[in-house]
Amino acid sequence: MDVSIFPAGVPAVRLSAARCMPLIVATTLAACATSQPEAPPPAALTTASPQQQVATIRAAAGDGEGELAIQPLRDPEVEDLREKAHRLETQQYYDEPASTLDQALEIVPDDPALLQERAEAALLLGEHAQAEALARRAFDTGTQVGPLCRRHWATIEQSRLLEGDAVGAAAADKRTDQCTVAGVNRF
Repeated sequence: MDVSIFPAGVPAVRLSAARCMPLIVATTLAACATSQPEAPPPAALTTASPQQQVATIRAAAGDGEGELAIQPLRDPEVEDLREKAHRLETQQYYDEPASTLDQALEIVPDDPALLQERAEAALLLGEHAQAEALARRAFDTGTQVGPLCRRHWATIEQSRLLEGDAVGAAAADKRTDQCTVAGVNRF
């Protein structure tokens, strides 16, 4: 049996059914093929609430007693915005502190303490990828020692736990310990 694959009036090329069969089978199989389903994202390695995570981060800073801690001079307008953000957070408003800290970052975009506070606000909003990015940026622009350094790495650790990355969380925890530098003895 011959089959025409062209509409009427078009010069036809005659193909036998035996020659068309592999083409028909291949087309049918291609139409039925489905891609592999995506693997589910890894499960979080922590059940802590965002508030508990932020408390853990702040506790990681310690008191800084007896170690090197560098404190920059603060712009009064920025300091007012930081205080406002802190007040709002204690009242459990989490969107407002984030936008308030964003305003402060427009004034001093590379302030490591502000970046860290904004990272913690992102964590409270469930934006752990942004929290990690901000903490890394804060570490890169900061002094890389002292209590603030420990908060950066504790934030990264919490983000990695939320991502289900045990190796990354352990690496961040190890870096937290490297932030402690003894203060200078003064006589």
